[in-house]
Amino acid sequence: MLRILITDTVDEDLISELTARGFHVDYRPGISRDELLQIVGQYDVLIVRSRTKVTREVIDAGKNLKVIARAGVGLDNIDVNYARSKGIEVVNTPEGPTESVAELTIGFMIAAARYITLYDRLVKEGQWPKGKYIGFELQGKTLGIIGLGRIGSRVAEIAKVIGMRVIAYDIADVRERAQKLGVELASSLDELLPKCDIVSLHVPLTPQTYHMIGRREFSLMKDGVIFINTSRGEIVDTKALLEALNSGKVSVAALDVLENEPPKEEWELELVRHPRVIITPHIGSETYEARKRIAQLLADKLTKLIVVEQRK
Repeated sequence: MLRILITDTVDEDLISELTARGFHVDYRPGISRDELLQIVGQYDVLIVRSRTKVTREVIDAGKNLKVIARAGVGLDNIDVNYARSKGIEVVNTPEGPTESVAELTIGFMIAAARYITLYDRLVKEGQWPKGKYIGFELQGKTLGIIGLGRIGSRVAEIAKVIGMRVIAYDIADVRERAQKLGVELASSLDELLPKCDIVSLHVPLTPQTYHMIGRREFSLMKDGVIFINTSRGEIVDTKALLEALNSGKVSVAALDVLENEPPKEEWELELVRHPRVIITPHIGSETYEARKRIAQLLADKLTKLIVVEQRK
């Protein structure tokens, strides 16, 4: 019986699915790094989400690991190249949370355009500031999508239904996809950023995308732009974003991710407390539907990989 260790919080459906397929599953969400290093060598499969960092040290300790799996999007917390050099398969489920993250992004747009969270806070404090902040409709506005992958494409589809003009930029060749979606393509960030009323990030974290949005990029945006990030916090220079908010360059920032989660530095806390920042604690995939979808997809992928491994 193959042994699976899960070190982050996952849906119970995943545990049930894996157990039903004959795997021995140990569920240890919140396990400390020291304890992980001590026990990971006993397992064939390690399943994580975003909390656990699967470094070279962890991989070396996992002497029997055949698969490292991420229950969700992205692999930036796993040393993928090192794992594969050791003959360990690395998989994730980018298909699972697409709809949930896209809908959160659209929710951010509406909340930011109408100052919903700010008004909510002021009314709860005993004020009645009707007319203090005048919002705008999304229909007819220009949305800039950076990264036209699964999530970016779904955001584009919904935005088009609302009546928005959508422009996208991607380092990959997405001309066919953009044409199908009715999305305009920009050849560079420099071309895209000045045209947009709202900018939304949907790229993975890589060495090339780290701090891809900084002071220079914010300076290219329209005054009063709405800025949304539901991808990875490290893609944005947080200090530059704070400066853009304080100057008015960014009217509202809606963030599901931060460079440090939870925030630690004083300037990060200043950003979180900013009255024109909408902040959620990395909940893009936190829906019942996404969790169930991820559980099914990951169980299927692991089953196929293990079958292949056993035939070798």
